Amino acid sequence: MSTHHTSRGRQNGATARHLNQHDLAARWRMSVRTLERWRSQRQGPPFLRLGGRIAYRLEDIEAFEQAQRQETSAA
Repeated sequence: MSTHHTSRGRQNGATARHLNQHDLAARWRMSVRTLERWRSQRQGPPFLRLGGRIAYRLEDIEAFEQAQRQETSAA
């Protein structure tokens, strides 16, 4: 049985994909505790609280990643 926690649903005719905090922590190679701290400090990507669970929409994660992108300057 797979332990992958990406879910798929239908929203406005498009497929919605979500990651839980463990999946996102693994994606970014950081601790779950860091994500928990970011949420309490209102930092990081937007998240959903569904019952007692936390979920992040893939499109919000990708937008957050793009916003963090840094250009290097040529010398």
